[in-house]
Amino acid sequence: MKKRFVLFAILMIASLMLGACKPKAKPEAPAVEAPVVEEPAVEKPAAEEPAKEEPAKEEPVVAPPSTPDATLRIWADDTRSAILAPLADAFLAEYNVKVIIEEVANIRDQFIIAAPAGEGPDITIVPHDQAGQLVASGLLAPIDLGSKAGDFVDFTIDAFTFDGQLYGMPYASENLAFFYNKDLVDAAPETWDELVVKGMELQDAGKVDWGFVLSGTTYDAFPLMTSQGAYVFGRDSAGNWLPNDIGIGGEGMIKAGKLMQEWIELEFMSPNTDWDTAHALFETGEVPWLMAGPWALDRIRAAGVPYAISDFPDGGLPFLGVQGFIVNALSENQLLAQAFLTEFVATKDVMYQLYEAGNRPPAYIPALELVDDEDMNAFGSAGTGAMPMPALAEMGSVWGAWNDAITLIIQGEMSPEDALTNAQHQIEELIGGALAGMVNVPGSWQAAAGCPGDWQPDCEATALKEVDGLYVGTFNLPAGSYEVKVALDGSWGVNFGVDGIADGDNYQFELAADGEVTFIYDPDTHLLEIKLP
Repeated sequence: MKKRFVLFAILMIASLMLGACKPKAKPEAPAVEAPVVEEPAVEKPAAEEPAKEEPAKEEPVVAPPSTPDATLRIWADDTRSAILAPLADAFLAEYNVKVIIEEVANIRDQFIIAAPAGEGPDITIVPHDQAGQLVASGLLAPIDLGSKAGDFVDFTIDAFTFDGQLYGMPYASENLAFFYNKDLVDAAPETWDELVVKGMELQDAGKVDWGFVLSGTTYDAFPLMTSQGAYVFGRDSAGNWLPNDIGIGGEGMIKAGKLMQEWIELEFMSPNTDWDTAHALFETGEVPWLMAGPWALDRIRAAGVPYAISDFPDGGLPFLGVQGFIVNALSENQLLAQAFLTEFVATKDVMYQLYEAGNRPPAYIPALELVDDEDMNAFGSAGTGAMPMPALAEMGSVWGAWNDAITLIIQGEMSPEDALTNAQHQIEELIGGALAGMVNVPGSWQAAAGCPGDWQPDCEATALKEVDGLYVGTFNLPAGSYEVKVALDGSWGVNFGVDGIADGDNYQFELAADGEVTFIYDPDTHLLEIKLP
């Protein structure tokens, strides 16, 4: 009962703030009065008789409440729910509030639907770049970390801050770092020039096939780009993203494109930017270094390659992703939710358990200090000062054109200036709604259907046409295995995968022989039907 008066105050404040009525707690049993013991009249005892002792008076007994005063509902995945579940009993004991933890898939999309209907959770977990849309929709409540505000890594707090207000309690971060093969080089290069000199020496000696390799064209190449001054979206003085300040065609990005072009012409950098291929080259010692994330650690360790991890040459910085807890702005239990997060989740033990489950550096400094893993500490160092992934819906309009520009540069089909300037114009048009209403099925099949490349949500050649309320398209494809998704409005901002799930898994299909494939998209269910010959 030690926090029942605190709970009463919290609920009264919440009722004034939210206009919600506090559920009536079951009345406590009345206090039991101490028994009154009357001393009987007795004669003075003989000296040898011991004096009689008065009966001990019992303390008043207060019956514990039999029903909780409120309920907190939390959505999490199976990994994190297992860590949060044991906290429920402790919170019930402290606040007499029941905690229900539900395992939910595709949390953001379910939250957007459930929260306005009053059916959402009080607390859930999202990456920071998804929080931006939720804040703009008025679905997130500000969070006050109180005395623990200084216990979190600064840049993780920054990632969840919008208009100067914190909307999430971060618990883990993730970013790329720079791997190098210790059998091939003694230390990581401090500059890209040093990397080129050492890499070419290894190539000339026949010790490696390539001096450098990229595992992607955008996210995975971003540290190289930022080292040249590149950015994607600008930010104002309050840290808010500026959707009209696009840096894809800027000086820094073009400078990075020229560097890639130069390395390709020197036959120093592999022209293959496939993720699996790049990692395989590093794991087999055919390339001396690799830019990779913590998600690649298991396979790199299993390969047995002697590696170390460091910061990027020339101060390059990766994108930063931050996972955090958010509070439903429409919840009647906002103050209780905040108490649960700051008092029960923001602890050294719980945050360390979350780190162990996710293999990502903790955002909570007391837990981070417990991490005795050289790799995790190296990732944390490489991510210091990193650029948070822009929390803008407009980011979905960037990926396709940006990827195409870098691909054209690497393939030698267009100059960095032309490729990136053209990409900038495409992105501006997409953000401006030039392809609003387009329904496309981007995937690994598009180049075979007449697009400049695969995975292009803005390719007119593969856009579906409306037929009786459905969107349909038939295409001739060669035999092979393919993957596909549905994308709307010519960008990746809104896309649907298997079972019509937003940002879901790719559909897969296989053609045993050349033939026609028909795609049928239902805008009501977001399901895609793939008809094979």
